[in-house]
Amino acid sequence: MAPVREKNNPLSMTDDDRGAWHQRVRPSSPQFFLVLFPILLLTVAWVAQLTPKPVGSTEPRFVDPLPQDTGAAGLQETLLRLGTTARLMQTVAHPDDEDGGMLTLESRGKGATVLLLTLNRGEGGQNKLGSNLFDVLGVLRTLELLGADRYYGVEQRFTRVADFGFSKNAGETFQKWQGHDIALGDMVRVIRTFRPDVLVARFSGTDRDGHGHHQASSILTHEAFRAAADPNRFPDQITEGLLPWQARKLYIGNVCGFGAQTCPAENYTVKLNTGEQDSRLGMSYAQFALEGLRHQLSQGVGGFSIDPGPRYTYYKLVDSVLPPATDKDGHEQDFFDGIDKSLPGLASRLGAEESKLPGLRPELVDIANHVQDASQRSQKETNDAAGPLLVALQKLDALTSRLHSIDISSPSKNDLLERLREKQQQVQEALNLAMQISGEATVAPPQGGGTALPKEEDALTVVSPGQKFLVRVRFHNGSKYKLVVDRVRLDAPQGWAKQVDEEAVLVVAPSKDQYANFVVHIPADAADARPYTRPYWHRSDPETESINTIDDERYVTLPFPPPPFHATVQYHTHRSALDLSVFGGAHKLGGSDGPETEISSPVVLSFVDDEGVERRRPLAIVPAFSVMLEPGQQVIPTEGDAECRVRVGVSSNLSGAVKGTLHLEVPTGWGVEPAKVALEFGKRGEKQEVEFKTFPSSLKEGRASIRAVLDSGGVNYSEGYSLVTREDLDSFYYYQPALQRISIVDVRVPKNLKVGYIMGAGDDIPTVLRQIGMKVTLIPADRLASEDLSQYQTIVLGIRAYDTQKDLAANNKKLLDFVYGGGTLVGQYNTGVADFNKGKFTPYPAQLSRARVSVEEAPVEILAPEDEVFHYPNQITEHDFDGWVQERGLYFMDQWDNSFKPLLACHDPGESPQKGGLLQAQYGKGTYIYTGYAFFRQLPAGVPGAIRLYVNLLSAGHKQKRGQ
Repeated sequence: MAPVREKNNPLSMTDDDRGAWHQRVRPSSPQFFLVLFPILLLTVAWVAQLTPKPVGSTEPRFVDPLPQDTGAAGLQETLLRLGTTARLMQTVAHPDDEDGGMLTLESRGKGATVLLLTLNRGEGGQNKLGSNLFDVLGVLRTLELLGADRYYGVEQRFTRVADFGFSKNAGETFQKWQGHDIALGDMVRVIRTFRPDVLVARFSGTDRDGHGHHQASSILTHEAFRAAADPNRFPDQITEGLLPWQARKLYIGNVCGFGAQTCPAENYTVKLNTGEQDSRLGMSYAQFALEGLRHQLSQGVGGFSIDPGPRYTYYKLVDSVLPPATDKDGHEQDFFDGIDKSLPGLASRLGAEESKLPGLRPELVDIANHVQDASQRSQKETNDAAGPLLVALQKLDALTSRLHSIDISSPSKNDLLERLREKQQQVQEALNLAMQISGEATVAPPQGGGTALPKEEDALTVVSPGQKFLVRVRFHNGSKYKLVVDRVRLDAPQGWAKQVDEEAVLVVAPSKDQYANFVVHIPADAADARPYTRPYWHRSDPETESINTIDDERYVTLPFPPPPFHATVQYHTHRSALDLSVFGGAHKLGGSDGPETEISSPVVLSFVDDEGVERRRPLAIVPAFSVMLEPGQQVIPTEGDAECRVRVGVSSNLSGAVKGTLHLEVPTGWGVEPAKVALEFGKRGEKQEVEFKTFPSSLKEGRASIRAVLDSGGVNYSEGYSLVTREDLDSFYYYQPALQRISIVDVRVPKNLKVGYIMGAGDDIPTVLRQIGMKVTLIPADRLASEDLSQYQTIVLGIRAYDTQKDLAANNKKLLDFVYGGGTLVGQYNTGVADFNKGKFTPYPAQLSRARVSVEEAPVEILAPEDEVFHYPNQITEHDFDGWVQERGLYFMDQWDNSFKPLLACHDPGESPQKGGLLQAQYGKGTYIYTGYAFFRQLPAGVPGAIRLYVNLLSAGHKQKRGQ
């Protein structure tokens, strides 16, 4: 369990909102209190909207903390953080941009409270693990970044702007993001909420940053530094209750080149050594940060390593509201030079009004001394830190209460209160670590389910409206002291949770457990309020939209909404004559009992995975049914059979028998068979698939859509959800409408052309090719050595095939021999430029580069209009490059032998034409083609011209052989 942390919590609430308080708890017992639940089928009553308000930390937390955050090491770091008020915020553009070594040094090494603001979720990038792109990739990368943040020791925030793909300058970026103010407003909101002393931009805001998003992130940070302090900027936030905030100092990074280890003295103000070793971490800050960065596998960073030794990072001070703190050379030792970050320094936040709170500074000095005493005592025995920490907490409680009653101007008073509350929470966290207090809240197995953990598919990891379940809360006293449990609370929307215990046992002996049990009933009519565990943002068309729509403003800027169920235990130390010496008799608590402390945890469910390993996952709320329409994108050729088949998968999350009726909503004039299908489910987790036939009214090139709808109990379900997780990550749910987007394309396909496709990192091109009637066989790379290639006329190498498939490089000669004998080979982009060039995989010399064209509307010139690739089997014109999405292409060749013929040219504004995006060469009797054009994005998006051109590439060299 983690202590409840309300700092910067936009979800503040009253006790009446919080859920079920439980003041009677059961004694420790191996017997578990079981309740037989009636299973309620989902019904509907359209009622007033239900607004659940979770309490506690808004920060997502992994169920199991890192070893460095537990025990003596965790206590020492918490005490370090408790002794300083330093607050630092770094801004970056994408996941993996962050300076992890610096963040780890400041947070774990110096105790600062650190926040990382990442403008977007990396949803427009390439996925180096599979074919998932756009918003589901954004959910995955959010989870990956949160996994890294655990190592950095930072909080995480985002803005609502999306990653729309590579951008070469800030101007294009701001054009896509509809100017500065949308992203700037969210950045200002985070500054006003987090209230940092120091603002640190990762990038410089210049062309040196490369990516336009990088440049924009620093430009926005410059603007936000002053805008956050101006009440006339984004006044709606002031109306909501946020107060202006002026950070003291602003730094920029990338002042000496990205990752540079040396830097001219005049270019930087602060030089930090992230290669310094930390005994608690067992390695340097940079190395520990890299352990976190390795979770960002979709970015391809899993194999990075850093040798021991000095490693430097440089930042330059560019704005400040403080007098200079630099030495004669213009340098500082630390970001916080010139800033009083001590606990007594909090008194100065009141300015002239400090006199209204007599004794404030001496009291803060006293609290700081107790924290220092706790740190010294913990070196010998962690439990010994409890005495001074209890005194510090009692004094903080008293000081906070006194401050509430003093007539001081609201901004100063609120700021000081916020800082004191943060220290209260940090003391509670330290107390829980010092006294080895732990707790957990778990979903109980069903009656008669036995004691063995269920398999994942059988575990109640998600619940739906209409269901009941039992939550068991366990509080463990790992200390040598007696503790008194005051209250146990299960945070859930009001009225959902009720206590079921009757006994009251207050004192928990050392090394003993205390239990409480709650019945949770999610009303069937809660479906109307949609209280589901889901992203609070969405894009209706991820391929074209660059701004996320916020569906729930309560969670804006958070990574995800917090888990829906939390258990909190409030307790205090039991004082007796026997206990005084244990706490250290010199520490007077001023009463018979210690101050109240609490510990909190999300409700989780344990299960075993396919490998038999125990896993735990926070309980989530999902709709009673998930409706998935497959495939989500359908390309229909204008020539051929007009009949299309649509598969709809429906899964039930309700226990017991339940019925529903499934139908398709199709465009006007379209036919569908059957008109509707009655479904009946007998158990939770059951999935049924239904195939419909649709009959378009006409086959004229254009767009259409089909939606699947399930009606059950008067409620319509028309979206599906899927779990996004990985063994090394937390989990969340991605939702998508049960919608099939249809692109009707005028495309001609050569008959009987057999294509072999060797998948690389993963793409959906083969699916689209099959939809338009092409014969495509997937060839596993590890089978390439034994595969008879003569059965194919064309072989395609998927995106990043050489990067990801070692067998491909080993058998490259076999592929070239296939070409030499008369076949066609189409290679697509790879990102490992040096390895590709070293491998010499092309039939003639050619050099891969990082050249790309990021503007998807960039004009395209056909360089060889007479070549059959533009005529067979489809006529290609300049209009076939209309409607492309995200980008033209990437990783173009920049040098090639004269045996290659460049077929197309395009370029971003202000640049020279790029001719290496589509090269063709005759090799022996066959044809070799390299393309860096982004067909992996265009074909799944149903872009007609891209589909026609791709079919022509696969058909290259086969027109005359087929006698056509």
